Amino acid sequence: MMKKVVLALAVAAFSASSAFAADLPVKAKPVAAPVSPFDIAFGSALTSDYLFRGITQSNHKPSVNAYFEPRYNINADNQLYVGIAGNSISFPNRAAAEVDLYGGWRPTIGKLALDFGGWYYWYPGGQTFTGVGTSCTNLAADPTATVCNSMKGDVSFFEAYAKANYNITDAFVVGVGFNYSPSVLNSGAKGYYYNANAKYTFAAMSNGVTPYVSGQVGYWSLGTTDVFYAVPAFPAGIQYKSYTHYDAGFGWAYKVFTVDLRYSGTNLSKGDCNAFTGDQTATFGGSFTPINPSGGSSNWCDQRFFATLKADLTASANLK
Repeated sequence: MMKKVVLALAVAAFSASSAFAADLPVKAKPVAAPVSPFDIAFGSALTSDYLFRGITQSNHKPSVNAYFEPRYNINADNQLYVGIAGNSISFPNRAAAEVDLYGGWRPTIGKLALDFGGWYYWYPGGQTFTGVGTSCTNLAADPTATVCNSMKGDVSFFEAYAKANYNITDAFVVGVGFNYSPSVLNSGAKGYYYNANAKYTFAAMSNGVTPYVSGQVGYWSLGTTDVFYAVPAFPAGIQYKSYTHYDAGFGWAYKVFTVDLRYSGTNLSKGDCNAFTGDQTATFGGSFTPINPSGGSSNWCDQRFFATLKADLTASANLK
């Protein structure tokens, strides 16, 4: 009889405690805030020489750069973007700056990252120099100059591009690219640019610095200009010399900062370089070529060492 009473009391106590527990408030699991598909990348750079495909755009002087790039992530493997960037330059037509307007689509398929888009190089504030008399580019810069080059006031132009990078390992990436312009530097000459590159990133050091080595080689196939750049032997326009450029270097990244040290060069002669660039600092060096009858000599396409310090940030990672 006593056992039955004890058992009954135990069952009653368990039932009461179960009911009491059921009445306790249950804490809800925290719900993660939705991740916005929008992001912004931005940054700036200071370089000792602004080289574009192996040719200086800053007359071998320091140049500053800044960019702003809004992004929209459709999903983890597809990103749309637009951007604006600016570079300080020293062009023969006295353009105030290079302003880049661009946009495109970046899909990712496993280890393969693709990039398709368009790029507009805008050079505001340029003046036209015909290469005759006081309208000669070099004479406008230096009345004692012996070489007279020509350049249009508006050299802005558009390129379409496609790029692909493949991660062989987490540390080793290789890539290829193709760019097409119907009128390079608004010269009337078509441009087909082919590029291959590679980068190896070493493991981060104990202080957080991550070193790397990288290099690239590119080939720019250039067409025939319009009559503005004609010479007596080519009254309808000159056939720009297609050329190869290359660079190799190393650097290191720390947080948002990167230091890059690089050696660059092209296979353009000083005469063909002068014909392509219209270099306002060119001198007479006997560099006669079919498209450079003045004999003007430019060092804008020479081998060169340059250094760059840059900072790259995104709103999602750096402005929390």
